[in-house]
Amino acid sequence: MTPHHLYGVADPADSLDAALYRKLALPVLDDISSRKKLPIVVGGSGLYLKFLTHKPADLPSADPDLRTELEALPLAELNRRLEQIDPIEAARIDQSNPRYVQRALEVSLMTGRPVSEQRTPFETPSGPLRGLLLSWDSGTLEKRISRRTSHMLDHGAIEELAALSELGPAVSRAIGIPQLQRLLNGKIDRESCEEEIVIATRRYAKRQRTWFRREKWLTPVPGDLSEEQMIATARTLLQTGPDRSPGCS
Repeated sequence: MTPHHLYGVADPADSLDAALYRKLALPVLDDISSRKKLPIVVGGSGLYLKFLTHKPADLPSADPDLRTELEALPLAELNRRLEQIDPIEAARIDQSNPRYVQRALEVSLMTGRPVSEQRTPFETPSGPLRGLLLSWDSGTLEKRISRRTSHMLDHGAIEELAALSELGPAVSRAIGIPQLQRLLNGKIDRESCEEEIVIATRRYAKRQRTWFRREKWLTPVPGDLSEEQMIATARTLLQTGPDRSPGCS
């Protein structure tokens, strides 16, 4: 079995962001590469992936007290404050994503400068890149999301959340957690919980497709390729593409 890494490295009560993920992941990638193996990064978070493939701006780490203060504010208030402090950043980011707005405000307040003035462009990668982007048609993707959600609820997701004594802000906002909390508190039934998770996941998948379409270094491939076809495609990409590490899909 292929070894997997970075499972169980963070406590559910802890905060986790893309910068910390990069700090945790890079030593693992270096270790795998030093053994003449190819590290393969797999996942769905475009921002976290980009922190690995592109050199991020040298921005300060999170301030726990300030972050707690910002997390208590409604999204509308966060956007209002960001538009006052940094209208350029407010126009650039996804204002419907609280984490993006909070982080932009956090950096601006901590440094005393608009975050838009401090960002290094994410357009230039830190090295040559190769990656596969699994693409599904909308109908197939929706069916897969529904099956996956049902499987998670049937195989321990509810019990796993019930066993946790404390959740940090990163986990609390994860897709499925708010819905499962309402289920455990008796505010919704299992059917409604499952439906809400499916809807939230579909919306996230739509944002993922928009994000990854901008990543021109990724090679789209049909998601329904067989394992043998997928391996052959990856090998071709490795042989014909520029030398780099890690590989991504």
